[in-house]
Amino acid sequence: MPETPLRIVLDARKVNDFGIGTYIRNLVAGLADIDQTDRFILVVDPKVREGLDQLPPNFERVVYEGNPGGVRHAFQYPHFLRGLAADLHHIPLNTVPVFMPKPYVVTVHDMSRLLFVDRRVDYRDELKLHWFRRGLLRADKVISVSKATQRDVMNTLGIPGSRIRMIYNAPDPIFTAQIRGLELDESYRIMERYQINYPFLLYAGNVRPQKNVPRLVEAFAVVRGELADHPIYNDLRLIIIGDEISNTVRQMVARTRMEQAVRFLGFVPINTLRIFYKAAAAFVFPSLYEGFGLPPLEAMACGTPVITSNVSSLPEVVGDAAIIVNPENVFDIARGVREALLDVDLRQRCVLHGIQQVRRFSWRRTAEQVLEVYREVAAAGRTAAPRGASTVAG
Repeated sequence: MPETPLRIVLDARKVNDFGIGTYIRNLVAGLADIDQTDRFILVVDPKVREGLDQLPPNFERVVYEGNPGGVRHAFQYPHFLRGLAADLHHIPLNTVPVFMPKPYVVTVHDMSRLLFVDRRVDYRDELKLHWFRRGLLRADKVISVSKATQRDVMNTLGIPGSRIRMIYNAPDPIFTAQIRGLELDESYRIMERYQINYPFLLYAGNVRPQKNVPRLVEAFAVVRGELADHPIYNDLRLIIIGDEISNTVRQMVARTRMEQAVRFLGFVPINTLRIFYKAAAAFVFPSLYEGFGLPPLEAMACGTPVITSNVSSLPEVVGDAAIIVNPENVFDIARGVREALLDVDLRQRCVLHGIQQVRRFSWRRTAEQVLEVYREVAAAGRTAAPRGASTVAG
């Protein structure tokens, strides 16, 4: 006898965000590719106009009009979800509504909110962290995006490993697609538009304290000084693509006198980001902490050598395909950059191994494993309560 199709609610309100948006878009696409039976209800923000297009008939978009912040949201959003009468809910964000109806699954992308708490947080931030902990503890299943994140969830919250499923992310398919002839012209136009006619190192990602961008700037200054007379890299630059630059980063640029050599471009469209990856002499990602670390894989998929850290999930994700450095040592970061630029054999090895490493990760495989979690949680929920029922206490 065939199983009854599930009603699965997935919070897709952040589909256009950097990082988490990549997860939502590609997970939904993967699920659409493998599951034409279950009913998926995608909760979207009214401002979202793209990112979830051309889905099969078993996918439905519902708009949540409420304000995503504030105390009222903690009551309104769970009430809205209960009206959808789901067999289970999936929260692919690093936040959980206070009165989230059960059963539900949470994807934890990293534990930085608990491991890197700013000492200046006020009572509202403390309250958010408290509810984040509570939301994970109440979850029927936690999906971690790496073994390192799984360990962090277990060690920080005491959640048993039996309630955590490790399921890797993967790069957006746009980075693994073969480059076409027309794109070579587009690449030239983009480099011309940004007035880039020099070799450059690239960093792409958020610019939070744990991303270690000030040390990256300092290491870049060291390498630029060492290569001042080099025939190719004597005008090496550093390009930073990401969110708003902090005062700490700007102060480091000023202190190292690199104002003319470091460029901040903010966020760029994903097609443009791909071209920057391909054009970079090397991609440098000396983060102090990553739940998974998509940017190094994206760069590898584009055939660019990667320098990254020896901490958290990064060695697990990049394998032997990157140059590994100590992110707390400026001179070791500089050493990694220097090797990536000057050691031709090492550079070629990183490129070849990088392309092979990327093949280990697939959104189809991710979607298959997530669907297994859905069915496991829903089966347990159906034996415990009828459809539409929810448990607030936990």
